[in-house]
Amino acid sequence: MPPACLVRNLIQAKMAMRDQAVPFDLSIITVSWNVRDLLRDCLRSVDAGRNQLNLEMIVVDGASNDGSADMVQQEFPWVNLIVSEKNLGFPGGNNLGIAYAKGRNILLLNPDTVILDDALPVMIRYIDQHPDIGALGAQLLNPDLSIQSSRRRFPTMLTALFESTWLETIAPASILRSYYTLDLPDSEKADVDWLTGACLLVPRRVIDHVGLLDEKYFMYSEELDWCRRIKDAGWRVFYLPQARIIHHVGKSSEQAITDRHINFQRAKLRYFRKYHGRFAATSLRAFLLLIYSWQIIIEALKGLLGHKRTLRWQRVRSYWQVLRSGLKPAGY
Repeated sequence: MPPACLVRNLIQAKMAMRDQAVPFDLSIITVSWNVRDLLRDCLRSVDAGRNQLNLEMIVVDGASNDGSADMVQQEFPWVNLIVSEKNLGFPGGNNLGIAYAKGRNILLLNPDTVILDDALPVMIRYIDQHPDIGALGAQLLNPDLSIQSSRRRFPTMLTALFESTWLETIAPASILRSYYTLDLPDSEKADVDWLTGACLLVPRRVIDHVGLLDEKYFMYSEELDWCRRIKDAGWRVFYLPQARIIHHVGKSSEQAITDRHINFQRAKLRYFRKYHGRFAATSLRAFLLLIYSWQIIIEALKGLLGHKRTLRWQRVRSYWQVLRSGLKPAGY
């Protein structure tokens, strides 16, 4: 594999030529960290449909230690591989790929996805036919082909208090039903507020107008923030179930459970600080720290009583690390 400095020089040279080159219909950007086998399946699914579109594939490897970069280089020579010296996070890695890309449309595609049938040309045709759409998402499926939740309305403070905390199971049904757009049929096209970033198509002209992903989100909520900026600029965010993608959820983040808690809650707080103000974010942060403190007490008591003791002490250590982090997001 070429040294990192040579990779950087190659990227800079290609970026300098980007505006002079004939653009692709689509640039697919996949940010990968230690999911070699899933990444291989993803690239195979892209390769199977390469004859349907004029596309380029860009993989940004975030300092994986599982041989992912070597696998891409050896098995998929048609892929543009960018090897980062460190894990840049989801927005940082995608922004690096966007800077390199030459396509008139940019697709953010998770490495733990598999493209089904003609999903890519279906998405490109639809967004070309509807220039008022600024972000387009496919229907995401679980590995068993059941439908995966991928559409959302913008979160409210009530949503933030319940969603992804232990209180979610007792939340009033109307709150989460609205947030997860459960009132909209999964099989029908729909305008939504935002879409999860596992498969998100955005025209280059939209990115040139609203800017790149906000890198102060290391992981989580960056696509929420991006979709909000896209909608605020006057474009639609649209769900297209005629394009289908299999998505294995959270295969990178599950390798670091404590970091997942910290990154998720920090991202939530950054979003609320940015769009709802300091008071909302400070109140939410105090609430989340209280929730994790309470969880430590509950898990410790269960451990002392001998119920799944190993699991309980693992959770106590994890939640303690969350408290120690303070959950202060970047730019707080």
